[in-house]
Amino acid sequence: MTDYNPPLKDMLFNIHELSGLGHVLQLENFADFDTDVVDQVVAEAGKFAAEVLSPINIPGDQAGCKHVDNGVVAAPGFADAYRQFMENGWQSLDVSTEYDGMGMPGIAGVAAGEAWQSACLSFTLCPMLTSGAISAIQAHGSEEIRNTYLPKMASGAWTGTMNLTEPQAGSDLAAVTSKAVAEGNHYRITGSKIFITWGDQDFSDNIIHLVLARLPDAPEGVHGISLFLVPKFLLNEDGSVGGRNDVYVPGIEHKLGIHASPTCVMAFGENTGAVGYLLGEENKGLAGMFTMMNHARIGVGVQGLAISERAYQLARSYALDRKQGTAPGVKGTATIVHHPDVRRMLLVMKS
Repeated sequence: MTDYNPPLKDMLFNIHELSGLGHVLQLENFADFDTDVVDQVVAEAGKFAAEVLSPINIPGDQAGCKHVDNGVVAAPGFADAYRQFMENGWQSLDVSTEYDGMGMPGIAGVAAGEAWQSACLSFTLCPMLTSGAISAIQAHGSEEIRNTYLPKMASGAWTGTMNLTEPQAGSDLAAVTSKAVAEGNHYRITGSKIFITWGDQDFSDNIIHLVLARLPDAPEGVHGISLFLVPKFLLNEDGSVGGRNDVYVPGIEHKLGIHASPTCVMAFGENTGAVGYLLGEENKGLAGMFTMMNHARIGVGVQGLAISERAYQLARSYALDRKQGTAPGVKGTATIVHHPDVRRMLLVMKS
């Protein structure tokens, strides 16, 4: 079995009974929505997961993404799936209407994300990180930055990434050494990052990198880190996409089960220095990045639930099909779902 069937009843029970959707919809921000609308959106998200994302999951992992010319070519089928994702407006689901989003409750986005993660984790890591970048830019970016970048990101035309880890630092952000030097209304960023999920691809018009770096006079440790927005392509005065920024991908890593998700080594500023824009205050970038990190933590928690659901569906399908041994009440060879210990394991998985 390779098909994915969204557990719609379970998902709706969770958002209604456990997450309190009815109470959330009483808030002023969500006055335009009711439970029926949210239910329909979640059902459509499940349909998109089953019909568009699930079919590219195994082929995408088998083929993987490709590293070419300091960039990445997405796995077969991913560009078309992303085009449909963008045309359906899914990235904008829970983005504020102020930035051309639908403005739905975050609960709806989490439920939709569960279905998408189950169907194709590699694909969904991209919009998940874009959502996190949107939340950080909205919380910490200037009005000009918010108005310039968020509508394009909400539409899905531009994606987002999170750039923290460095080769010599690992998860110890106090050891970050990437540099930022002020130059007019922007900064020049230099440094290297590793393990950057969806650090590059060939299906969006731009990629917006959120990057931790240090100013020349920054204090040591985590109190001397600033946060910068570094676009793959610079923008023209009218806001359209212009020339290439000094941001490239020297190579990609390999992660078990998500070969279609490019885990990139990122090189910032190896030529003229990558142009970046400050998000929030100087030397207080870690607090800004935590907005995105906390968003990602919720997303990764949902991934655990989503992959568990997919694993249960596959195990149940196999148990209903695989024949071995005999079982009480079954003539001839029994499918293994009739064996008590297999049933126990399936029930534990479902629980």
